[in-house]
Amino acid sequence: MNDFVARMGLAGKVVLITGGAGHVGRAVASAFIEVGARVVIADLPGAGGSAAAGVLGPEVQALEVDLEQESSVRGLVRRVLACAGRLDVIVHAAALVGTSATDGWVTPFETQKMALWRRALEVNLTAPIALMQEAAPVLRAARGCVVFIGSIYGVVGPDLRIYRDTGMGSPAAYAASKGGLMQMTRWLSTVLAPEVRVNAVSLGGLARGQAAAFVRAYEARTPLGRMGTEHDAAGAVVFLASEAAAWVTGQNLMVDGGWTAW
Repeated sequence: MNDFVARMGLAGKVVLITGGAGHVGRAVASAFIEVGARVVIADLPGAGGSAAAGVLGPEVQALEVDLEQESSVRGLVRRVLACAGRLDVIVHAAALVGTSATDGWVTPFETQKMALWRRALEVNLTAPIALMQEAAPVLRAARGCVVFIGSIYGVVGPDLRIYRDTGMGSPAAYAASKGGLMQMTRWLSTVLAPEVRVNAVSLGGLARGQAAAFVRAYEARTPLGRMGTEHDAAGAVVFLASEAAAWVTGQNLMVDGGWTAW
C-alpha cells in the first residue's frame, strides 16, 4: 500500500456523525466505513437511525439525540464512549433545514417566524458548540478532528432568481446559523490546536428530485453545470478527517460545483 492510500485510511478510528440518518449523513457514514472506520450515527428519535445503521452494516451503531435539548447533547459523547470505547472524529451533519411546508420558514423575510429562528440557531449552532465542549477533552487525547457541514448560504447571499415560481427559498435563520458555524470553525481551530483539527465542508444544492425548472436554473448558475450529490459531500468530509489533511485546519471547503466562484 502506498503512503497516500495509507494516509486516507481510518482503520480503527471511531467516527460520530450527527444527523447520520439523513441523506448526507448516510453517505458520509458509508464512505467512512469504506476507509475502515467504525461509525456511530446519532439522530432524532423516530428519524430512522436504527434502520439506517442496519442498512449500513453491523459495525454501525445508532444513538438517539435531541439537539434542541442541551442535556441530550451533553450526554452524547459519554454514550459514544460507552458503546464504542473511543472517539476520534466528529462530523456534525445535523441541521434544522425545514421545508416549503414549514409554516413561517420559506416565506418573505418580513413574515419568517422568530420561533423557527430560535429553533434553527439551537440545532444548527448552539448544539454543536455544546457538543464540542463535551468532546474537546476526548478529541484532544485522541488527537482527533471535527468536520462541520455548512452551506453556501452561510457564506454568500441567495440568488432569489433560481427560486422564482418554485415555492422554495432561503430562510434567514438557516443562513445566519450556518454563517455562525463557519466562524465557530475558525475559532475552534485555533483554540483546540494543536491537538485537534477543525474544518468545515459547505455544500451547494444537492439533487433531491426538485422541480425541473429549479434544476435548470440552478445548473445554469453553476460553473460545473450540475447539482451535487451526497457522494460529492462524502469525499470531501473523509479527506478532511484523514491524515491526508493533517496540515489542514480552520478551513471551509466549498463543495458547490463552483457556485461561489462567480
